[in-house]
Amino acid sequence: MNTLTHNLPAATAPESDAPTFTATLRQWLVPSRAIGFLLPAGVLALWQTAASLAWIDPVFLPAPIKVVEAFFKMLTEQRLLTDFGVSLALVSQGFLYGATAAVVLGVAAGLSRRFEQFLSPTFDTIRHIPGIAWFPLIVLWLGLGAPAKILVIAKTVFFPVFLNTLQGIRSVDKSYIELADVLTLTRWQLVRKIILPAATPTIMVSLRYAAGLAWALVVVAEGLSGLEGLGFLIFRAQGLLLTDQLLVCMVIIGLVGFGIDRLMYHAQRRVLRWKQGYEG
Repeated sequence: MNTLTHNLPAATAPESDAPTFTATLRQWLVPSRAIGFLLPAGVLALWQTAASLAWIDPVFLPAPIKVVEAFFKMLTEQRLLTDFGVSLALVSQGFLYGATAAVVLGVAAGLSRRFEQFLSPTFDTIRHIPGIAWFPLIVLWLGLGAPAKILVIAKTVFFPVFLNTLQGIRSVDKSYIELADVLTLTRWQLVRKIILPAATPTIMVSLRYAAGLAWALVVVAEGLSGLEGLGFLIFRAQGLLLTDQLLVCMVIIGLVGFGIDRLMYHAQRRVLRWKQGYEG
């Protein structure tokens, strides 16, 4: 056997960079993250105790196992996935339209005080009218379909993002602007390299908040009008005293809301990976 060949290391399969299930599980079981499961576990234990000892009538608080059974019944025998998809589609569209318009107009108003003065009286009046108060009028204009709900969600998303975008731009450190003057940056370079990066943290926080607000509002909008969606299921369960199905919808809404918040949080961390702050 050739000595050179003999000394060559045996070929090994390239290691995958994808995290394994065990590694992911180990990350979540570290004390700093596992502590977040203590309160839900305590609530679940108290719930099970209250159901087992009949502290509360099952009509008002069914046992956890009954809620799990109701979930699988709604999943297999009813239209739970379809209703969930309807709600998610409404939130996605309303958030996209409202957030996009808010960022564009917020940047424009932040860069031009005259444009802000043009918008301010109208916007400051409209934003004090709750989205739900607009709902009857919007239904009169657009009917009971998806466009009415999307418009209400978009309106609710718009103002928090618009105001934070405007404030983020106006809060840019004046020394940065003075440095841009020294470097003789053009207007476009000033906006692209200094103003927008400095305002991005505030904008990202407002987008995270608005995403959760949109998800919460769709439940109310669907409950007031419509025959599908998680909001409709909640109000139907309330009317028929189907408390187990009501709790199923509440848990789904809470978990999806948590997932949306985590998604926006990681998007924020990724966009702002250049900005390190206090971790606590």
